[in-house]
Formats: sequence, C-alpha cells, structure tokens
Amino acid sequence: MTNYEKYLNVFTKMFSVTEEEAVQLEYQGIPDWDSVGHMELVAAIEETFDIMMDTDDIIDFNSFEKGKELLSKNYTIEF
Repeated sequence: MTNYEKYLNVFTKMFSVTEEEAVQLEYQGIPDWDSVGHMELVAAIEETFDIMMDTDDIIDFNSFEKGKELLSKNYTIEF
C-alpha cells in the first residue's frame, strides 16, 4: 500500500466517506470533522505513519490537501 493509499484510507474510515469525497474534505466541511474528529484524525495519521505531529502542523491541517502538504514537507512522507 502506498503512502497516498494509507492517507486516503485514514480519511475514508474516520469519516465514512468515499474516496472522491475524502479528497475534497476541509475542516468542519462535514459534521464529523469537528474539533474532536480533528484530533482523532491526527491520532490516526500519527499512528499510520509512526510520527508525532507538531502542534503548529495540527492547527494548520485544515484540509485533505493541506495535510498531504504538511506531511510531505515536515515529515518526509512521499506521496
């Protein structure tokens, strides 16, 4: 499984959305991605990639695409 597939899988499972819906998600764009859902998402991503995200990155993580950007730039995860 590629890193992209792992990342996408976290979103589809966490929020019970299709892959097409997942790639368009933004923070608070759906009821499940509220502040609690955000922390659960971060925890799942940290576990999936065996990383510990910086607080600033957790705050900046506001969409599917932004998350990919942060993980690539700050955690050397290639997509």
